Amino acid sequence: MAVKKVALLTAGGFAPCLSTAISGLIQRYTEVAPEVEIIAYKHGYQGLLKGDFLEVTDTVRKNADILKRFGGSPIGNSRVKLTNAADLVKRGLVAEGEDPLKVAADRLVADGVDVLHTIGGDDTNTTAADLAAYLAEHDYGLTVVGLPKTIDNDVIPIRQSLGAWTAAEQGARFAQNIVGEHNSGSRMLIVHEVMGRNCGWLTAATAAKYREWLDTQEWLPEIGLSKEAWDVHAVYVPEAHIDLEAEAERLNKVMDVVGNVTIFLSEGAGLDAIIEEMEKAGQEVPRDPFGHVKLDKVNPGAWFGKQFAEKLGAEKVMVQKSGYFSRSAASNEADLELIGRCTDLAVDCALAGKAGVIGQDEENGDELTNIAFDRIKGGKPFDTTADWFVKMLDEIGQAH
Repeated sequence: MAVKKVALLTAGGFAPCLSTAISGLIQRYTEVAPEVEIIAYKHGYQGLLKGDFLEVTDTVRKNADILKRFGGSPIGNSRVKLTNAADLVKRGLVAEGEDPLKVAADRLVADGVDVLHTIGGDDTNTTAADLAAYLAEHDYGLTVVGLPKTIDNDVIPIRQSLGAWTAAEQGARFAQNIVGEHNSGSRMLIVHEVMGRNCGWLTAATAAKYREWLDTQEWLPEIGLSKEAWDVHAVYVPEAHIDLEAEAERLNKVMDVVGNVTIFLSEGAGLDAIIEEMEKAGQEVPRDPFGHVKLDKVNPGAWFGKQFAEKLGAEKVMVQKSGYFSRSAASNEADLELIGRCTDLAVDCALAGKAGVIGQDEENGDELTNIAFDRIKGGKPFDTTADWFVKMLDEIGQAH
């Protein structure tokens, strides 16, 4: 079947790839199939359910490269799970008794869409998989092609998710100014909380990028400008157990000698302990429509800051989160190149009627290919045995 009209949507949390991916898809279609109409649903699956979209005009096609200069998503995101009917009814996106998958499928037909491009993380693509399965099962004749967006870099079996490199680089840039606060008080404790609910890749990569920057600087310890004070002293990720007592003993020595301590913390590190403490206190644990704990409400950084402040005798504590700073950045050069290759292949697959998610397949030699939706899963753990991570922990004196 010839493709006459395609739709784009971005969903879930932001990552430094959304605007670039939209640009890449528009440019590729304009290059190889200029006759194909393009629309973009506003605010992800929410816009799809409501039939709320923007038309990609000739002006947008001619100037699509501008989008690569910006972060965020020009067409907007939302968190919508098409299989969570109760939540969608509550939000007024579907009527009581309606099947959201059917509402979405019928809307695509009504809008004349032949191909839907979804740009999102594991939740977005598992939702896309649900929709693709529904479309196939009920013979709608539509093709869904996804692109893997997540700064956590935790999509199975994809080697490198779009935007993650940029997020690590931006988190390191954020840290340069935050760690500069280490002398704003004596016995200063800084907790740099990095996004990463279940996967510590971004925290580890951000710390590594920051320490690469340290290695490029000149120091003057005679007047108090020392690399040791600006360094990262602990990196905590969800995949590794945190022995609070042992770490407190180690970091106390750092505090005594260096005068300050800086911790890079994944927001999901130690989350089980925090939830257990909340439940014992009779507090309700806030969750989103996907069942995930609302980390901004739980505030792991503040919890760890409190724990370590007491154990280290910190006189001043600062907790800072780089997540929104990092995830809304424009794509860096490495991501621009990867996203460009992915969007080109996404369009080629869409025109050939091949559904799936575009990515480097770790289970097939990292080949950039179209991966079947049923192979896509979230929650890929960070490999804490990776040589570069072990080397970093050894250098800062942290057990592993």
